[in-house]
Amino acid sequence: MKIHTKYFGEMEIDPSKQIQFPKGLPGFNEEKEFVLLDMPSAPLFQVLQSVKTDYVAFITANPHALYPKYSFRLDHNTMEQLAIQSQEEVVALSIITLKDPFEQSTMNLKAPIIINSRAKLGKQFILNTDDYSSTASIKPAFSP
Repeated sequence: MKIHTKYFGEMEIDPSKQIQFPKGLPGFNEEKEFVLLDMPSAPLFQVLQSVKTDYVAFITANPHALYPKYSFRLDHNTMEQLAIQSQEEVVALSIITLKDPFEQSTMNLKAPIIINSRAKLGKQFILNTDDYSSTASIKPAFSP
């Protein structure tokens, strides 16, 4: 199926790769179908692209790649909503806020995107802790 994307123009995507967000994302409640697109020039990052609306796209990264000790527990309700049966199914992504220069960009560790890779279900999960910031530096990735 063909979709229009914010960063890559028109693309052919495999419909089986679509991720359903039954309640949408905060601020984008009507956007319920997304796809993860790799960024060939920046393999650390992916784009969470709406299937329906080309300009709704979020740069994301695996938070563990930048913060190896990052951890949290999903509540029972979230595990049920996403049909999670094992830890291996869980993909956590953090939304990146781009800044100029790029090294000053931040990532949201407070509200990760959680995806069940088997069931292709997702939601944004807001952590009930002050251990993590919604504006964490991406600088660890660029430190020598």
